[in-house]
Amino acid sequence: MFSKMQTLPIKFFDTHAHGEIMSAYTNDTDATRQLIGQSLPTLFSSMLTLISSIIIMVCYSLWLFLIVLICTLAMTFVVKKIGGNSAKYMVSQQTSLAQEEGFVEEMMKGQKVVKVFTHEERAKEDFDKLNERLFKDSERAHVFGNILGPILGNIGNFTYVLLAIVGGALYAFNVPNVGMEKVLGLGVIIAFLGLSRNFTQIVNQMSQQISMVAMGMAGASRVFTLMDEQPEQDEGYVTLVNAKKDENGNLIETTERTGLWAWKHYHKADDTTTYTELKGDLVMDMVDFGYVPEKQVLTDVSLYAKPGQKIAFVGATGAGKTTITNLINRFYDIADGKIRYDGININKIRKSDLRRSLGIVLQDTNLFTGTVMDNIRYGRLDATDEECIEAAKLANAHDFIRRLPEGYDTMLTNNGANLSQGQRQLLSIARAAVADAPAMILDEATSSIDTRTEALVQDGMDKLMHGRTVFVIAHRLSTVRNSNAIMVLDHGHIIERGTHEQLIDMKGTYYQLYTGAFELE
Repeated sequence: MFSKMQTLPIKFFDTHAHGEIMSAYTNDTDATRQLIGQSLPTLFSSMLTLISSIIIMVCYSLWLFLIVLICTLAMTFVVKKIGGNSAKYMVSQQTSLAQEEGFVEEMMKGQKVVKVFTHEERAKEDFDKLNERLFKDSERAHVFGNILGPILGNIGNFTYVLLAIVGGALYAFNVPNVGMEKVLGLGVIIAFLGLSRNFTQIVNQMSQQISMVAMGMAGASRVFTLMDEQPEQDEGYVTLVNAKKDENGNLIETTERTGLWAWKHYHKADDTTTYTELKGDLVMDMVDFGYVPEKQVLTDVSLYAKPGQKIAFVGATGAGKTTITNLINRFYDIADGKIRYDGININKIRKSDLRRSLGIVLQDTNLFTGTVMDNIRYGRLDATDEECIEAAKLANAHDFIRRLPEGYDTMLTNNGANLSQGQRQLLSIARAAVADAPAMILDEATSSIDTRTEALVQDGMDKLMHGRTVFVIAHRLSTVRNSNAIMVLDHGHIIERGTHEQLIDMKGTYYQLYTGAFELE
């Protein structure tokens, strides 16, 4: 399941509650474990015993076995009717449990917001609704499951009495027997009664497993629903390789890390391979995109970024700024238009190689359980300690790391809860610095940093951005003043573009934003 999850696209995690996904790892796998470890072995052994009992009963007396068969059909009808309802509500119980766990996980993450807005009572009410639904599904499942045993037990008792009466009558009237004994004797009747009692107990035991089997099947169904999710599609064949130049200045592939990267492009038509230097030249041409078909987010977006240029996107929340960076990363594929990276259509570039060529600092910082050094090294796993420290210095994170209890060996847990928001953001920037990618995306990279720290970070970021193609999303317009081009977006359209000075002279939307005539929402 975990291996499969690593292949799923970002869209899957954007459209599924994380708590529900976690429920598949916990409750559903546990239900499946019980199915495989307990219910199925019990059913298998019971089935073998049942078949043996049937064979022996047929050998003893066919007439008495016909009575057992009729009663067994009655049992089967009851199991199908009542056991079927139990199974249905067991499936509902697993779904309700997943929804409840999703809610709990969401409340745990947002507990500070709940407290700030005194939302505790409403949160409890919402939880009670989910809990009540789970209770009802569980209650119905177990009511049907628990009444099944007594009903089957009483049918078994009725069968026992009926066999004793009919067997006694057959014995009394010397009715010819169909079995291994021509005349039905008392010994055969007594043995048959014991077998019928055993037979009924086995059927009862098997019926008691129906609820567990149903719950296990429901859990397995949810597990395999996750397993059957379509993995992220990638038809890309252009790869990123280490390169160096030969004596003629031509790019050639090499296994050693040279700091020079090239796109390896195999041309099937003429069976040739070309190498294009990775520079970070990006062009978007008439791009249309929507997360869902009926709602378009970007319309006819065209822009270009030459190697080493800094391109900034500004605009209100929901204008499409982050969406553009999602498309550059190919977290989502465009509906129409073209995006070219170093002259190559990004649909032809393998996604993992494309993303390896881009350093990124996201608005939401995610730190993982491990040391500070481990979290910085996440940007490039083969980076040395010295390179990680240099990256931290570049991001101006080195000073605060040295003041931590164990410096770079300080353990971080719970998404770096023992650090301030600004410190976490600095580590995120250091992680991007150690990746040393030729192109970078900074999505509100300084949004969580105070003004004093921002000055330090901006200095480090300027060093980080030197010689790289950089896409910057920022609400603080002071951070984009030195951009080569600023794109002002509104409802998925680029309404203004130019340098800071050009846009100020235009006295349009950017001018009004910058001078405070109106503010970004």
